[in-house]
Parts: sequence; C-alpha cells; structure tokens
Amino acid sequence: DPIRTNEVNVTGTLNLLEACRKNKVPRVVLASSSSVYGNVEADVKHEGLGLDPCSPYAAQKLATETLAKVYTGTMGVGTIPLRYFNVFGPYQDPQSDYAAVSPAFVHRMLRGQSPVIFGDGLQSRDFTFVGDVVAANIAAMNAPDSACGRPYNIACGHRTSLLDLVEQLNRVLVTSLAPEHQDGRAGDVKHSLADISRAKEVLSWQPQVSFEEGLRRTVEWI
Repeated sequence: DPIRTNEVNVTGTLNLLEACRKNKVPRVVLASSSSVYGNVEADVKHEGLGLDPCSPYAAQKLATETLAKVYTGTMGVGTIPLRYFNVFGPYQDPQSDYAAVSPAFVHRMLRGQSPVIFGDGLQSRDFTFVGDVVAANIAAMNAPDSACGRPYNIACGHRTSLLDLVEQLNRVLVTSLAPEHQDGRAGDVKHSLADISRAKEVLSWQPQVSFEEGLRRTVEWI
C-alpha cells in the first residue's frame, strides 16, 4: 500500500529526529528527492523555488524535509536534506517503484525487448550516478554546522530525454530497438534538471561521473 508506506516514512523520520534530539546526535543526513519540485515552471530546479509535489511519494519527502528544518531551527539537531535526482547505477532493482528507468530499460533490451516509455519520450531527467550520491552523503556528514537546515540538489547537472537514453543504450548494447510507447502516468514530472551550485559551494561536492560513463558501468554490471 503506497499510502501506508508514505505514512510510515514520515512517522519514521519524526521518530528518528526525536531520538537524535534526546541523544544529542549532532548530524542527520536525509534522503529527499527532486520530486518535491513537481512540475513547477522553471527550466532549472534550484532550492529557492516554490515546491509543487504531484504524488504521495513527493508529498512525504517534502514533509520529512519540513520536519528536519524544524528540528534544526528549534531543537538543535543538525539536518541536511539531499534532493536526489534520478539515481542510477549497479545493484539497482529494475522492479522497484523508485528505480530510475535506466536499469529497467537495460534489462528489457538485453532480452531483445523494446524499452517501455510512458508518454512521448520527450520527458527529460537529470540522471545521477550512485557513486556521486554516496560522495554527496559523505560530504554532507563532514560539512560545517552552517550547512544545516537547508536542502541541497544532488545531480549531474545535465538533462537527458528518455528517447536519448534509448539511443545511448542501443549504442552501448549494439542493438537497434525502438521504444514501445504507452499512455503517460499521472504524477510524472515532465522535465528535471538541477542547479547544483549550492552543493558545490557549501558541501564542497560535485559529480565526478558523467551520465555516459555511469551508463556504461551500469550496463557492464548488469
């Protein structure tokens, strides 16, 4: 039940923050999501934008960010929410509801099946390699206390359409499979591209793995 899962995630975050307050834990790094931006009209998503979550998943991520901000501002728990943009890489479950499309496409294409695109395929994503996300979490843990209480975009900083993704995978896999298009899904965000300047400046972090290299590593692992 997705609604129940989202409820548990919000309650779990509250319990965690309260336990950290009681035990004087100095730092909590939260996994948030680019989905909190929703379809807000902006070519590039930066942390100063208004937020317009379009799904229960996005709403619960925003709720946990709000809890984190309150605990930093009034209860002395240093929190840093990281807004991940379309994480992908080795060990990702292609069946997961929260997985990027990359592993799902690769698994189908390796079986000679067309990748399934919901919509026209012109929707774009800022795909972020998992190794860079790990590095961002470490940077957040080691950042100065002044970094706490604000969210940070964690992304590659480049936009790739789903049609471009299929084209690149065809090159890597040496295939020529055309995508299968199905109806678009409610709550899907049309475009996603991150401004990562705040993370670079405050967390001293920046991505090291390009989308093309990350895709090659992912295909190699699968």
